[in-house]
Amino acid sequence: MSAKSLLQLKKISKVFSRGTVDEVKALNGISLDVKAEDYITVIGSNGAGKTTMLNVIGGVFPPERGGRVIVDGTDIAGLSEYKHAAYVGRVYQDPNIGTAAKMTIEENLAMAVLRGKSRGLRVACDKQRREEVREALAPLKLGLEGRLSALVGTLSSGQRQAVALVMATISRPALLLLDEHSANLDPRTAQIVLGLTEMIVKREKITTLMVTHNMELALRYGNRLIMMHEGRIVVDLNHEQRTGLTINDLITAFERASGSKFNEDELLLRG
Repeated sequence: MSAKSLLQLKKISKVFSRGTVDEVKALNGISLDVKAEDYITVIGSNGAGKTTMLNVIGGVFPPERGGRVIVDGTDIAGLSEYKHAAYVGRVYQDPNIGTAAKMTIEENLAMAVLRGKSRGLRVACDKQRREEVREALAPLKLGLEGRLSALVGTLSSGQRQAVALVMATISRPALLLLDEHSANLDPRTAQIVLGLTEMIVKREKITTLMVTHNMELALRYGNRLIMMHEGRIVVDLNHEQRTGLTINDLITAFERASGSKFNEDELLLRG
């Protein structure tokens, strides 16, 4: 029995600066069916539409008229970004985005628990919530559960990104979006964050889309891989199809599917 659809994108297009000389068609009629517990890596060159797709899913801006974003049976395309947060958790490339530097670890995570919910004026941090925060941080094995009163701005980039990961998943959203979340970290720290990501995704059984420029990472992580080009999905490989593939195999698949040569800009995919 096949897994049910958790996310469906239907005829998603996005045009910026419409009707001007700067008009850009960032997404061109994308349709995508994501099964529950899929962990999809998304690759493509600059301008391929990767981040724009995440922005539409996350409610940063709506798709063009007629486009639908269906999460667990509910079309959320018309909802505000704030209301999307009840369905979607997100970690950005910059560790400084998504966390508040002048708030403590505990305060950041307490606010994340309430994301997408009506908060009211009551204090977010109480004894029960503090224990919930500790339990969420302990499996990271970074000692952060013993530093709840530390300001997030005092943490290293890797520690801050780890906090951002927990913040994105602590309220158990239906979907996790990772926007090149290891790209700004040094190689060793990036590996730690990617390992923590895999642990959290497996533990929470959370459906995940991870955008990366690194083809090696795209082949190593997750159970499905899609390649984007000029606002379209041109390659979509399931676990069996991508098993044993090399970077050169992916380049060949891209050229065959897109009808375009793997040019200098797209060499960023190796990187």
